[in-house]
Amino acid sequence: MEEQNLHSEKDTFLAKWLAGELSDDKLKTMVSKADYNSFLKLRKGIQTYDALESSTDTSFVKIQNHISNKSTKVRNLNSNNWLLGIAASVILLFGLFFILGDDIVSIETSFGEQKAIVLLDGSEVILNSKSILTYNEDDWKNNRTLNLIGEAYFKVKKGSTFTVVTDNGDVKVLGTQFNVNSLGDLFEVTCFEGKVSVTTKEEEYILLPTKFVRRINGNVIEKWATIDLNPSWIHGESSFESVPLKYVIKSLEAQYDIEINSKDINNNIIYTGSFTHNNLDTALKTVFKSLQIRYIEKEKRNIYLSTK
Repeated sequence: MEEQNLHSEKDTFLAKWLAGELSDDKLKTMVSKADYNSFLKLRKGIQTYDALESSTDTSFVKIQNHISNKSTKVRNLNSNNWLLGIAASVILLFGLFFILGDDIVSIETSFGEQKAIVLLDGSEVILNSKSILTYNEDDWKNNRTLNLIGEAYFKVKKGSTFTVVTDNGDVKVLGTQFNVNSLGDLFEVTCFEGKVSVTTKEEEYILLPTKFVRRINGNVIEKWATIDLNPSWIHGESSFESVPLKYVIKSLEAQYDIEINSKDINNNIIYTGSFTHNNLDTALKTVFKSLQIRYIEKEKRNIYLSTK
């Protein structure tokens, strides 16, 4: 009973402090130093969300709204009420993470899921399905560096160099909008606004708006152009330009949580086209019918391909 009362009291004074009814000096006398530092970080995060309400431009808001209307699980970027509502109930656990010194933030998406993320400097990220994004929260002000596995669309606030590190190469910007797809031996970077530096072990490229570079299976890097204003996948459709079919299959698997058996076909057939994220049967028909490849679901969510 005493423990329950203690938690209730902490919830109450934390709520008062967040509302400005309790001073920082007063809070210091009521909690441990570690908890106090954790509370400061929570408030800083909430203030960042407040600032974004006035700075986020219309195009990115539309993208967020589009994701919110889909069935995937997406956090509302501007929900201050949501933050305040859960702050009191989760702050003790939040503090424990910092007591343990774990300042690495990791965000992961599941099959067919997209997540919209706001970073501490106001930069914004939309993470595509089956992707992982990690960064050091404590060192973010001095080192805006993230690690990416999979695909993400970035809108970067101007400031110090912003770096996306992947297994295939690094992408550096000062403030711009760009898309990075790094999965296995596929590496693709598209610039939609500003200027992007792409560095691999072999070379460095500077991308201007509408330009993108791609390396497949360690081959010579390819240079392309696009007429799109942002990546098609954030609008519910994955698009491909002259890529081997095996990468399209991987994208289908990540989007629909299926397994595609392609041992009886040529995985390296070149495919140009797109598929929808809203209907599996339509997506399969769009991709495989155009290539005259038969598909059949022998077991649930297991698709087998053949040319006969």
